[in-house]
Amino acid sequence: MSDRIDRLPPDSCTYPVTEKFISINGEGQRAGQIAAFIRFRCCNLNCSYCDTRFSCTPDAPCDFLSADEIAAFIRQSGVHCVTLTGGEPLLQPHLRELLLSLASIPSLQVEIETNGSLPIEAFCGPGCRPAFTLDYKLPSSGMENHMLTENYRFLQPQDTVKFVAGSPADLQRMEEIAKKYRLEQKCRVLVSPVFGSIEPAQIVDFLISHQLSEIRLQLQLHKFIWKPDKRGV
Repeated sequence: MSDRIDRLPPDSCTYPVTEKFISINGEGQRAGQIAAFIRFRCCNLNCSYCDTRFSCTPDAPCDFLSADEIAAFIRQSGVHCVTLTGGEPLLQPHLRELLLSLASIPSLQVEIETNGSLPIEAFCGPGCRPAFTLDYKLPSSGMENHMLTENYRFLQPQDTVKFVAGSPADLQRMEEIAKKYRLEQKCRVLVSPVFGSIEPAQIVDFLISHQLSEIRLQLQLHKFIWKPDKRGV
């Protein structure tokens, strides 16, 4: 993609898109489902295991696309699911306008993957509410102190709270948070390993030994289908 930042006015209602592509959902409640992905640039966190650093800086190469252009891409793809990801999608100042545009596409399911540090309340009203996948950043991420647990008041069954664990200490903290906020009674709760840092079997053993039957292990499918660092999948 070309970087069009210098050819647009600063107040233009456009979105900095570093990638747009069709693939499968690698994680979340719709894992394995074909979806359109819209990846925005810029993130307010700096996780130790981040695998999308190419999108996280304010000057990452991107195309500035309008809501109509994004919606047209999704319509032409013929898919029924779109994932807005990043970077951090909730940093986009005109995100509600985009959600309203996407709501006009029949049968389209909209999901936002967010890092869990920014409020979702403004997007939880009727009309264009997406499904949310909220991360909870565990200690090994280095970003746990940024987590906004007030968001849990707005969770619905179609939402997901996702933990990414890289150590036994992370798993202990996951259990504490899940129980404190009764997350399994509000939405789907998933745990994934930091790729290459902890074995999935360790997570399974922890879930069994701690009787956490409502928390589901999830592996990032795209990292098994393609090379773990492959982009556009």
